[in-house]
Amino acid sequence: MHEVELRQVELEALGRMRRRQNLVHALRVAVLVVTLGGWELAGRMGWIDPFFFSMPSMIVGQIWTWITEGTSQGPLWVQVLVTLEETALGFLIGGVGGVIAGIALGRNKLLADVFSLYIKIANSIPRVVLGSVFIIALGLGMASKVALAVVMVFFVVFANAFQGVREADRNLIANAHILGATKRQVTMTVVLPAAMSWILASLHVSFGFALVGAVVGEFLGSRQGIGLLISTAQGAFNAAGVFAAMIVLAVVALGAEFLLTQFENRLLKWRPPQFTENGH
Repeated sequence: MHEVELRQVELEALGRMRRRQNLVHALRVAVLVVTLGGWELAGRMGWIDPFFFSMPSMIVGQIWTWITEGTSQGPLWVQVLVTLEETALGFLIGGVGGVIAGIALGRNKLLADVFSLYIKIANSIPRVVLGSVFIIALGLGMASKVALAVVMVFFVVFANAFQGVREADRNLIANAHILGATKRQVTMTVVLPAAMSWILASLHVSFGFALVGAVVGEFLGSRQGIGLLISTAQGAFNAAGVFAAMIVLAVVALGAEFLLTQFENRLLKWRPPQFTENGH
C-alpha cells in the first residue's frame, strides 16, 4: 500500500510539473504575440513612425529578401559564416588563454601578486575601444575582429577560472600532497575539476562577449559580416535592416547557447539534478 501511495504522489508531482511547464510555454507565446502584435498595430495605426521603429512585417520581409536575393555584401549565409568564424576563433583563443592564465595565477601566489596590478589596469580599459586600435594595427580583415573578441572573452574566463581555483577545497589539496601527489597532479586531479563549474559558467557569458567583439569590430570597419550589415542599414536609415540583423544575431547566440549547454551537461554528468522551489 505504501508503494502505491508513493507512486501516486510521484505521478501527481509529475503532473504538476508538466502543467506548470505548459503554462510557462503558453505565457511565453502570449508575451511574444502581444509584443509583436502591439508593435505591428502601433505602426499600422500611425502611433509610431515605421521609418524609425519599423514593424515586424517589414523586418520579416527584410530577412526574406536577404535570404532569397542576398545582401549588398553578398549572400546572407556568407555574412553569418564570417561573423561566426571570427566569434569562434576569438572565443576559443580567449577562453583557452583565460583558463590557462586563471589557473596559473590561482595556483601561484607570487605570479598573482606580480600581475594583479596589470590585470586590473587592463581590465579597467573599455575593451570595445580597443577595436579601433586593432583595426589600425591589423587592418580590416579577420585578425582585428578576432583580436577584439579574444580581449572581450579573456578577462571573463580568467576571472572565473582564477576564482574557481581559489575556491578549491584546501583539505583535498592538502590530502593529495600528503599522499605524494605532485603540484601538477594536484592541479589536474583536484583543482581543475573543482574549478570546472566556474569555468563552464563563464563560457555561456563569454560567447556572447565574443559575438559582441566580432560585431563591433565589423561595425567599425570590415568587408563582410553581420556587423557590416548593421552599419550599412544604419547608414541607409533602414530600421528594418538593423532589426533584421539583430534577429540574425539572436538566432546565432541562441544556437551557441544550446550547444554550450549540451556540452556542459555531457561534461558534468556527475552533478546531481538541480531542483527549484517548485520541484523541478
